[in-house]
Amino acid sequence: MQLQVTNSPFNEEQAEHLNRLLPSLTDTQRMWLSGYLAVPQNAEGLGAAVKNNEEPQGSIQEINQANLRDVTILYGSETGNGQAIAEDLGQKIEERNLKVTVSSLDDFKPKDLKKVQDLLIVTATHGEGDPPANALSFYEFLFSRKAPKLENVRFSILSLGDQSYEFFCQTGKDFDRRLEELGGERLYERIDCDVDFDEPAAEWVDGILDALDDTQSLVEMEQTSAVVGTLSAEQPVYSRTNPFRAEVLENLNLNANGSNKETRHIELSLEGSNLSFEPGDSLGIYPQNDPLLVEELINIMNWEPEESVPINKQGEMRSVQEALLSNFEISRITKPLLEKASQLFGNDELKELLNPNNVEQQKAYITGRDVIDLVKDYPPHGVTPADFIQILRKMPGRLYSITSSYKANPDEVHIAVGKVSYPAYRQEQFGVCSGQCADRVDPGGFLPIYIHRNPNFKFPERGDMPVIMIGPGTGVAPYRSFLEEREENGIQGKTWLFYGDQHFATDFLYQVEWQKWLKDGVLSRMDVAFSRDGKEKVYVQHRMLEQSKDLYQWLEEGAHVYVCGDEKQMASDVHATLAVILQQEGGLSDAEAEVYLSEMRKQKRYQRDVY
Repeated sequence: MQLQVTNSPFNEEQAEHLNRLLPSLTDTQRMWLSGYLAVPQNAEGLGAAVKNNEEPQGSIQEINQANLRDVTILYGSETGNGQAIAEDLGQKIEERNLKVTVSSLDDFKPKDLKKVQDLLIVTATHGEGDPPANALSFYEFLFSRKAPKLENVRFSILSLGDQSYEFFCQTGKDFDRRLEELGGERLYERIDCDVDFDEPAAEWVDGILDALDDTQSLVEMEQTSAVVGTLSAEQPVYSRTNPFRAEVLENLNLNANGSNKETRHIELSLEGSNLSFEPGDSLGIYPQNDPLLVEELINIMNWEPEESVPINKQGEMRSVQEALLSNFEISRITKPLLEKASQLFGNDELKELLNPNNVEQQKAYITGRDVIDLVKDYPPHGVTPADFIQILRKMPGRLYSITSSYKANPDEVHIAVGKVSYPAYRQEQFGVCSGQCADRVDPGGFLPIYIHRNPNFKFPERGDMPVIMIGPGTGVAPYRSFLEEREENGIQGKTWLFYGDQHFATDFLYQVEWQKWLKDGVLSRMDVAFSRDGKEKVYVQHRMLEQSKDLYQWLEEGAHVYVCGDEKQMASDVHATLAVILQQEGGLSDAEAEVYLSEMRKQKRYQRDVY
């Protein structure tokens, strides 16, 4: 088809160029070009310019973008899941030639909220309903009297949470309600995600993209997606949704005989995975339930182990035995599970337990019980395996701080796993993953793994920055990775480790390596606290107070502080101790000390990886 000059806005030379160009374009190139020319008001402006033999002002992309709404994506995340979703969505929006900004809630200036047009928030909920640390400032502003009216703002929220907590996804729900109160219009309905968030998060992302496409009338680049999909099929990309099956190379108990603990040092092969990581990142493991528990559950329900059941919305099938072993959680009960079971089981006693007046009884029942207790206490009537599977929660991955350097061990990844035990209703139980690592995985076996980036726990790139590391027990794991990498790179700077455990003789994890690094200068200082070796218990925070003058001097020199380990006790005690040191040595008030630490956090000089 030839373009004729008559009755067209193009002169003869332009028509000749177009006639040579158009037949040579591929379908993808035609769609790409049409996307730029699809906005009516821009096409009119371009046509007028061409009729007058004038150059359009700015590129087609710039002209189109000038008429499109800005998209702002903010994330609040403790572990990096929210950031990963936000950045992935930002990339997809950019591919549609929309203007998009992606930022943590902490880095976003609240006063700029009134300038926002389309606001998308991805947020976790911390602990019992609190905002994550990097969302706190924005949260406080949004619920203050300074928050602006948002009549021209469209918004949508993706909430990340854990149904085992009472205030499930509370921060996302709070944001959703408050933005509506301020006059915002929902671009897409809020979605609340449990720990198995991939499918609902993907649904939210797709919904956002559809809503934006409807608004902007842009053409999607399907061919590009097809090419990417083909490349992915040829070169598998391993991730949390496509884990790599890693061979176990070593599985050693780090605790000596007589210890109250069992901590496994596990080395896994990454050969053939194309996976890499940095100090501070975590390793995700998809564990298996104890086969004995799976067998007991199947026997109680009188099911055939080899009967096939669907394990996801795509209809992928597994045997009942394999599904209960690898795909679904059976070691704990949550309130949402009780609610679903009460509808499925047809058991009047269970329905009575779910009566709103029995909240305390529900909490008491959930504590220490598992799915086997549930089906024993409230026997279901005529429930098929396929129906039963649908009410169970997907098996969540477990995250462990990586203890090795990728540069020092490019084909391996190391972790330290403390075996968890706790009293349960029938008998003592062990953590699903830690129990498997301690008792059911030997060298030569395999674990499904993925790398979990942790952008909120990154060590300074400059070797001359002082680093203070605080990590009792397995909380010391990321510091082994960090120092191993510094040794590999030949970097020597000021590094100070505070480490604690129960007993020096049995629980000094990686003792030989710390001593070697101290001798070689990779580690400058180390203070240890073994709480059960003396008459009085001594913890890392006590050692910090003993070294308060030097520690304060390091802080004033710009030291980066890292805290890894238990959140409820250790991390809060360490935070309080840092505040006391600032008061004692720096003469600050309580409020000023908190401002000091808050500023350190904003500058990425105070980072925590707590659980």
